[in-house]
Amino acid sequence: MAKALLVMDVDSTLIAEEVIDLLGNFAGKGEIIAEITEAAMNGELDFGQALEERVKLLAGLPDTIFSEVAKQVSLRTGAKDLINELHRRDYKIGLVSGGFHEIVDILAADLGIDYVKANRLEVMDGRLSGKISGDIVTRDTKEEYLKKWAEENKLNISQTIAMGDGANDIPMILTAGLGVAFCAKKLVREQATYQINEPNLLLLLDIIDKELERSIK
Repeated sequence: MAKALLVMDVDSTLIAEEVIDLLGNFAGKGEIIAEITEAAMNGELDFGQALEERVKLLAGLPDTIFSEVAKQVSLRTGAKDLINELHRRDYKIGLVSGGFHEIVDILAADLGIDYVKANRLEVMDGRLSGKISGDIVTRDTKEEYLKKWAEENKLNISQTIAMGDGANDIPMILTAGLGVAFCAKKLVREQATYQINEPNLLLLLDIIDKELERSIK
């Protein structure tokens, strides 16, 4: 039986990069896509609309591009050690991302992640169509899946942890029993109970242990 649940954002949290910006570089639209990404993560733009706008700029890329982008993705320091230790403690771990299954699934398989929810890019005739296939993962989706995975494991919301860096992570960070802003935008840092301002995911263990010690007293 799971003792707790950690739900993490992916881009700029689990990994150092924003995958859509990497895709944008291959499409020759890297600069404009990065600008939109930054504005969306700061809460200046609606995330869903900003995502659709950026994905349109990827139209025409071959679907083989994902293997190239995967080579450019780097895990944050401490990612594997954190996940291994939390699994040892009987935690479940989920990734909920405004990024894309095509990359997130590769990461999840390598790390032994329990749950994944992300967007999927539409492909037609071997090329990106410039559209999302299915519903867009929004800030509300992130909160919804935190609750869903907790319920599936018969966990109280107080037994959950949510961690992310962007404005679309705020609802799940505020809903979780323990909310953590990781190398986050100012808007997120202002609202999260805890902050990690060094790019080392293993520092989350210190926060978990501190909270556990506090609850025992």
